[in-house]
Amino acid sequence: MPDYKRHGARYRARRRAVDILFEAETRDMDPVSILDDRAALAEDPNNAVAPIAEYTRTIVAGAAEELDDIDDNIERYLSDAWELGRIPAVDRAIMRVSTWEILFNDDVPGAIAIANAMEMAKEYAGNNASPYIHAVLDDIIQAHSANAPLLDDAAAEAEQPTPAEAAEPAPAEPEQPTPAETAEPAPAEPEQPTPAETAEPAPAEPEQPTPAETAEPAPAEPEQPAPAEQPVGTITDPEGVDPVG
Repeated sequence: MPDYKRHGARYRARRRAVDILFEAETRDMDPVSILDDRAALAEDPNNAVAPIAEYTRTIVAGAAEELDDIDDNIERYLSDAWELGRIPAVDRAIMRVSTWEILFNDDVPGAIAIANAMEMAKEYAGNNASPYIHAVLDDIIQAHSANAPLLDDAAAEAEQPTPAEAAEPAPAEPEQPTPAETAEPAPAEPEQPTPAETAEPAPAEPEQPTPAETAEPAPAEPEQPAPAEQPVGTITDPEGVDPVG
């Protein structure tokens, strides 16, 4: 259990402001009205409600009035992986209190605001306190320090074109033709006929008849009468007498 006695009055005032801002967001109420309700309850000892510290009133009233500016600064330095509406509500309340101190309370050094924020984060979340709280608050301190350029000036400088962009481009030089393009083409030489084209064709030799065409045909032999066919089984006497007869 945390030892609340070791914390000073300013720390307890900050923690009470965180509680009120957290409750106001959870119940969707004006934090100043909750502050007034707590102050009224604290007047009756039977309610066991601690009185509201003056610094708690200052923080809650200031954070409620400057809430949009406070949230803009927190969102500006949150990682791209985080959104203000999606981080734990208690983390939002802690960063809102500390951001108000950094931006609007010159009496609190930035290092003190961060140290108290991390102490409250450990008190509410233990070892699971979000490390990004320190990073976001430190970025806000650096951005609003005396040596840092004003945000509006930085944005204006970002919109100014660089010297390379502002310089007018030099006029383009006309393209010069290459020597090959300016040189007049040499006149084409007339085509010379080839030796095969200029040579006169040799006279054609007369066709010689082949030996088969020049040879005289041999005289045809007289046809011989074919011998008369003899009937089968008949013997003819050379003198023409039938021996059977």
